Amino acid sequence: MTSSTQPSRRDRFLPTELLGISAALGVFVGLIVLISTREFVLAGIALGVAFILSLVLMALFALAFKPNAAEVHDLEEQNAEQKKDGPAPH
Repeated sequence: MTSSTQPSRRDRFLPTELLGISAALGVFVGLIVLISTREFVLAGIALGVAFILSLVLMALFALAFKPNAAEVHDLEEQNAEQKKDGPAPH
């Protein structure tokens, strides 16, 4: 692979960033429910629901953004290289 096809550091860590933010939101909701109800099971359920819901919503928001000109150029370069090299073996 050439250096132009390597993902940037920001692109590589985006999934980890989304997981971290979702985990923080889930823990926040879980703590609020635990403090208000003092029920560990209900707090755990709220934590899980908030984590999954925030993860799905943030991933959908990330997919909704349009790529900028540099990203479009990079995608076109990658497509041209794939066409030149032929289909990838499975």
